[in-house]
Amino acid sequence: MNTLVTKLEHKWISLTLKQHWTTAMAASKVQLSTLPPEPVIPSKKPFKVELIGGKRYSWCTCGHSKKQPFCDGAHKTKAKGLTPLRFVPEKDATVWLCGCKYTNNPPYCDGTHKQDFIVSAPLHEPTDS
Repeated sequence: MNTLVTKLEHKWISLTLKQHWTTAMAASKVQLSTLPPEPVIPSKKPFKVELIGGKRYSWCTCGHSKKQPFCDGAHKTKAKGLTPLRFVPEKDATVWLCGCKYTNNPPYCDGTHKQDFIVSAPLHEPTDS
């Protein structure tokens, strides 16, 4: 009888520990999956563009757009969690929009592309898929 009780206790302990471990792992996976994706780097140089005052623009924040520096909707399938930055310039202007997607003054270039972490990073090559 002691052997039977020991086997049952062992199974109960194993099952209990396994359930807690599985629950903990599932919880950590949920937390990780809620982090927004990092943008890819489509260009290590800014884009010189002519903006029209009063017109609404959507600057690509994910780096996957084929219409850089503007959004073409690629984030919907390739970078869920990132959305374009919408802005309306007050007046007509020639500006430099960020190409590396890591500027601290989006959508405008602030020179971040000159930092080592951008210089040494690989460029993203767009795909048709």
